Amino acid sequence: MVRLAGTRNKKLKAIIILFIVILVLTGCANSKGEDQSSGSTTTATTLKQETTATNSTEEKASASEIRVVKDYFGEVTIPVNPQRVAAIYLEDYLVALGVEPVVQWYHPSWGKQEYLNLNSPLYDITGDIEILLSEAPDLIILDGFADEAVYEKYSKVAPTYRLSDEIITGGSTAILRTVADLVGKTEKAEELIKEYEQKVNDTKTKLKTEIGNESVAVIRLNIGEKTLNILGIKNKFVGSILYKELELTAPKMVADMEAFIDTISMEVLPDLNADHIIILTSNGTWESPENQDAINNLMNDPIWKTVPAVKNGNVYQVERTYWQTGAFTANQLKIADLEKIFLK
Repeated sequence: MVRLAGTRNKKLKAIIILFIVILVLTGCANSKGEDQSSGSTTTATTLKQETTATNSTEEKASASEIRVVKDYFGEVTIPVNPQRVAAIYLEDYLVALGVEPVVQWYHPSWGKQEYLNLNSPLYDITGDIEILLSEAPDLIILDGFADEAVYEKYSKVAPTYRLSDEIITGGSTAILRTVADLVGKTEKAEELIKEYEQKVNDTKTKLKTEIGNESVAVIRLNIGEKTLNILGIKNKFVGSILYKELELTAPKMVADMEAFIDTISMEVLPDLNADHIIILTSNGTWESPENQDAINNLMNDPIWKTVPAVKNGNVYQVERTYWQTGAFTANQLKIADLEKIFLK
């Protein structure tokens, strides 16, 4: 009996020892698995951090790359991929390309380019450049208004590119291509130009069918001055799009103009002899309270009422901000107006 009990005790001890060994081995395996898992997580995190750091470095390197281009005044070094662009008077082109300008130009008398619906800070072009400095542009693009003194002023803020006269006279598509090249959006520009040219061709055909050779003139009511301006066939704001691209017929007075714009007296207005008159205000809108006196004086003038286009109901009020610029987006809005006016 005693011998049997001892044997059982030995077997029990062996089972207990075996159980303990299994527990220890299992624990080690789990510990090793956890270490490996932890190691994998650490490695993945490290790789992710390294990749992020590499991408960030590449972006910084890309942003810091430079190239030399030739503008109106000579060679200028600019960023390859500018991130903060100011385009004074040229915001229209940035917007068309999907680039938000860091500032938008503003004039106390003329206002701003309302049709662009920008949220960028206003930059008063008659004041100082503090707001421009505070927005820290890495590239500034200037229109043909900039003389050497203005160019030097802007060049102290950031690398500055001034459009050449050849580009400016080339029209909105030439300017768009140049701006697109400066900001790295050349493919986008070509897509936009292709769509624009198709739209112009379609509209030109429809207008020719609808109004034929009936003449179209554009005049401006100068608020506060009690005068009218007539915009000539060479006017880059309306002449290029209306008479060159869309091939509308200009009245003889307009076609004979050498000046871009001329003042015309009320007494001479009947001699304009236009079948259709498009009219805009120099400031504000047709609904602006401060404009109502000037508008009423024109509309009630006896001479105005004798003008054939007026008597025939062929006078069309348009929004000045995009009719007073020949920019790419503005020209498309002009086309939309012409469609509403003539292609009813």
